[in-house]
Amino acid sequence: MVSRYISDPSMSDLSTQSPLPPDAQDASLFLRGRKLGAEDLQVVLLALLAQAPSHGYQLIKQLAEHSEGFYEPSPGMVYPALASLTAAGLASAQATAGRKRYRLTPAGTQRLSEVRERAHTILDVLRRTGTRMAQVRRVFEGGDGAEVFAPGTHEDLMLARYGLKRAVHARAASCTPQEAVRIAAILRRATVEILGDTPGET
Repeated sequence: MVSRYISDPSMSDLSTQSPLPPDAQDASLFLRGRKLGAEDLQVVLLALLAQAPSHGYQLIKQLAEHSEGFYEPSPGMVYPALASLTAAGLASAQATAGRKRYRLTPAGTQRLSEVRERAHTILDVLRRTGTRMAQVRRVFEGGDGAEVFAPGTHEDLMLARYGLKRAVHARAASCTPQEAVRIAAILRRATVEILGDTPGET
């Protein structure tokens, strides 16, 4: 069945909608985890096919590379989406060596011009989200580069928490009793400040 998002002219043109702020974009795209909806995936595939004809596997890898591994759709998502685009006349498929190579048709190029802004928005969210998640992975693996995160974001809190955990573990293995008392006092003060309590409150 062809997606209504692509084939039904009564659907509102997403290119005329106001762009969402970054956080809202992320939430709207990934409400069900690391998955795009079928309609959004078709829009992204149109944009990728506009760059060059591709096999389904190549499109999967392009998305994985673009998002630094954050979003790598399964063949079970990509090939039905390509079949829908083909059935709608927006893409064509040519079999070579047992593999189908997809390219945009003139109708697909026209449709992409109508949803180009949405495609760019989705790809930008994938890129930014992938960059943030890759940075978190590097930090948790002992790498550096926390400057990618803007202060005050939830990623900043995550990095601070992890940095504290590493510092405590590094000291705990060999600290003297006096050092342990000093570190414990620091942690207690931090706990009080985070909770907004004052000593002695219950």
